[in-house]
Amino acid sequence: MNEQVLIQTAQAMVAEGRGILAADESTGTIEKRFRSIGVENTEPNRRAYRDMLFTTPGFEQYTSGVILFEETLFQSALDGTPFPKLLADKGVIPGIKVDKGTKPLAGSPNELITEGLDGLRERLVKYKEAGARFAKWRAVITIGDGIPTDYCIHTNAHALARYAALCQEADIVPIVEPEVLMDADNTIEVCEAVTGRTLEAVFDELRRQRILLEGMVLKPNMVVSGKKCPVQADRRTVAEATLRTLKRYVPAAVPGIAFLSGGQSDEDATAHLDLMNKMGPLPWRLTFSYGRALQAAALKAWGGHNVEAGRKAHLHRARMNGLAAAGKWDPALEKAA
Repeated sequence: MNEQVLIQTAQAMVAEGRGILAADESTGTIEKRFRSIGVENTEPNRRAYRDMLFTTPGFEQYTSGVILFEETLFQSALDGTPFPKLLADKGVIPGIKVDKGTKPLAGSPNELITEGLDGLRERLVKYKEAGARFAKWRAVITIGDGIPTDYCIHTNAHALARYAALCQEADIVPIVEPEVLMDADNTIEVCEAVTGRTLEAVFDELRRQRILLEGMVLKPNMVVSGKKCPVQADRRTVAEATLRTLKRYVPAAVPGIAFLSGGQSDEDATAHLDLMNKMGPLPWRLTFSYGRALQAAALKAWGGHNVEAGRKAHLHRARMNGLAAAGKWDPALEKAA
């Protein structure tokens, strides 16, 4: 393990005013996205869509890295340049999603466990040769009647730490993503309690499995009300609850926290990040690792053929979130656009 390489890469991933584009949708997930705009889910269309995103002029000013799906890592842009090289030439770090998705947790079928550890050591060698310098593994924690159980939280935390250890062994920075879903009817207080339990378990496992905290990036949910909760917390309450939870459970040795958007609206995801950065100073850099909150507008504008409109929408959201990552966003910028 080359500690210096891991530390330098992790710090670059959370550089001020830049964040991570999560473009790692599986073939099944991107089919849902394409269906919403009437585009057929084929390999050429997936390649063309990602080409549109990655060739957006200027997006690299606000984007430190891109998480790729395995298929995309080995594809080339429309001009023939391998996608990892295209990104690296722009100063954007290529990354790779390495988990194999979720399955029902044995003994607690209403909860989920993430799979993909088998053969991961060998796959990481292949991914590194293709240009990946960081990886991502997502664990899913569901709030519901009697859940999450400690069993689910600790089993997923253990898998996250095993994944992280294998990544660091290969000099690949692990993004550790424990996502508490926001799909239920729970209050923000319940989300805060569950997020705290989850982060406590995750960092306990990371320590046990000898993870270099300076050589990783955390990708957590923000502390929000469940989508079906009749009373939705306002933006300041979300920012305060999220920071309170992170300060309790995330060691200062972690260089940065790159939030997932988790189904928030584009503007809410940006506003929450901006508010938290305005509440500093903080022990870690706060930035974004958004999928839908960076891509939804671009996907709709692209529509399968309008490349320039797609690029314009992508650049706007990248810029808004880049400003939020520096605590410099203003709602008036959205209205002006």
